[in-house]
Amino acid sequence: MSQTALEPKNTLLGVHHVTAITSDGQRIFDFFAKVLGMHLIKKTVNQDDVRTYHLYFTDDKGAPGTDMTFFDFPGIPKGIKGTNTISRVSFRVPNDASLDYWEKRFTENDVAHEPITTQFGAKVLPFHDFDDQQYQLISDEDNHGVPGGTPWRDSPVPEEFAIRGLGPVRVTVYNKDHFNLLLTTVMGFEKKAEEGQFTLYEVNNGGHGGQIVLEHREDLPLAVEGYGNVHHAAWRVPDRGRLDFWINRLQSFDLPQSGFIDRFYFKSEYFRAAPQILFEIATDGPGFLQDETYEEAGIHLELPPFLESRRAEIEAGLHPLHTDLSKEG
Repeated sequence: MSQTALEPKNTLLGVHHVTAITSDGQRIFDFFAKVLGMHLIKKTVNQDDVRTYHLYFTDDKGAPGTDMTFFDFPGIPKGIKGTNTISRVSFRVPNDASLDYWEKRFTENDVAHEPITTQFGAKVLPFHDFDDQQYQLISDEDNHGVPGGTPWRDSPVPEEFAIRGLGPVRVTVYNKDHFNLLLTTVMGFEKKAEEGQFTLYEVNNGGHGGQIVLEHREDLPLAVEGYGNVHHAAWRVPDRGRLDFWINRLQSFDLPQSGFIDRFYFKSEYFRAAPQILFEIATDGPGFLQDETYEEAGIHLELPPFLESRRAEIEAGLHPLHTDLSKEG
């Protein structure tokens, strides 16, 4: 097989997760669980910086392709918006009527948002949080392809309007040609459409769960990492065998990459998609409920086995984070 050939069995399955940086773990929990209605399936730590929480917000049981995660690095400055960054994260909702519900919900909860608009044929509702992290809801009204997840059963949002998972990931870049080559030649995405400075790409069966929107901007300063910005985006493979294929593939293209990393809840590797843009390839399993029950998920601090012996030290270095909704009200 040539360096650029990609057999269907090795195709990326779609978006796995997106990880961002927040200034306040408690506020981001309150926002995602109480306003957006997503399930905190795992409260753990950044395995590379155990002073930092790593919070996973997902659908009901943590299906891959539904998780938005956050680090709260101590003392990190606010990020600077610009080019060469993952600039906006999408969340899928069932239909156009859902966006009308969410527009009212955002107004009632003082969530900053813009009017409903259309991009690449789908209705979207842009909004942002207290850190100016940029998101949008996207309607699955006419969407086909990668399926969504199952809404959290304890969500404060009615099921018919609830978030089903992650949608298109927007990446803003200076060098459009380089990123187009990476997506199409290395990662196996297909270019589908263009609207102004935006280009839509799809992978696997396409649809909102398998899309990247590339924004070409040469007029902006380079983005600077910090809270309010995205840290990395991850793409799905089914198992370790497919992950090994991608490790070898990325090495063959001489892309800066980490090699195999065992995150316990999934296996992965990281690579630089462009200067300042970090991508990850991650397996669908083994999943988030292997070390705690559904009922206890997200309430207690969970640590992977290789960090368990350091629990007392790790807990002493973390600030309190209250995530047990059953003890409220």
